Amino acid sequence: MFQRALICTDFSDGLHRLAQVMPSLVAGGLRHITFFHNVAVQSDRSIPRVDEEAMAEAHQRLEALLADVPAGAEVEVQVMSGRPSDNILRQVESQKADVVVLGMPTRSLLTEKLFGSTTMGLVDRTPVPLLILRPQLLSTYTLGELDLRCRNLFRYLLIPYDGSESAERLIDNLQHHLADPEENRVLDRCLAVWVVDDAIREEMRGDHPLEAAKKKLDHLGTGLRDHGVTVETLVKQGDPLEEIMRAAEEYDICAIAACHGSAGGFMRWSAPSLTREILRRSWHPVLYIPDRKSR
Repeated sequence: MFQRALICTDFSDGLHRLAQVMPSLVAGGLRHITFFHNVAVQSDRSIPRVDEEAMAEAHQRLEALLADVPAGAEVEVQVMSGRPSDNILRQVESQKADVVVLGMPTRSLLTEKLFGSTTMGLVDRTPVPLLILRPQLLSTYTLGELDLRCRNLFRYLLIPYDGSESAERLIDNLQHHLADPEENRVLDRCLAVWVVDDAIREEMRGDHPLEAAKKKLDHLGTGLRDHGVTVETLVKQGDPLEEIMRAAEEYDICAIAACHGSAGGFMRWSAPSLTREILRRSWHPVLYIPDRKSR
């Protein structure tokens, strides 16, 4: 699906290890890969300064990992100093990246509010998709396991779908990426999951909500199938987050696709959001696809 990736690492998230499995990343469709590290600005007697030594060490550390770059692939190392989210967006523009790979540990809403999150801060600002991986897993993979994982980053996506406007935007944006003739067609299968929420009052669900959801899902895959993607559908009843997590485990998916919720502001703390909870709590990789029409 993507050819130009910006892989952002702070060396504690395990993402720097991706430099050791370059052939697998290329086999997964990537052709131009930039490894990026951000160094915090140092303060000496309240005077901000760039830590040139730390920047040089980070650059050297990443370069040393790039021992096996396949022919036809381009790899760069970029190190900057300053605000991480701002520098990442600058790199997206300068490198013409079409996907950003980030690490983000599972966390609660309270922890996020207290300590912040570069990844969550980018969600409302990114012009390109984000692939979010869990450092707890990346750091424990052997190189053989990491090699296999990187060959299948985008092969099989789970798509949460409920007929809402945001769900329709997710499908539309996904089809937009598939329609790009310059992108590699790595995506092979999609699993569209509709969960009839038990928390919604029965009279508001309509008559036979499971059957109605199944009919809508049957028509959903037409556009994706036109691009050669195999589309499977699943209708469940219960708690949406729990059922989506369970389906991700049972169907052996590679990542969960997600899009922002209401146009009123995806990151508002007071607004409940299934997508936000998936980003925080899923152990599976999450492919966040921003709405291209609002960019």
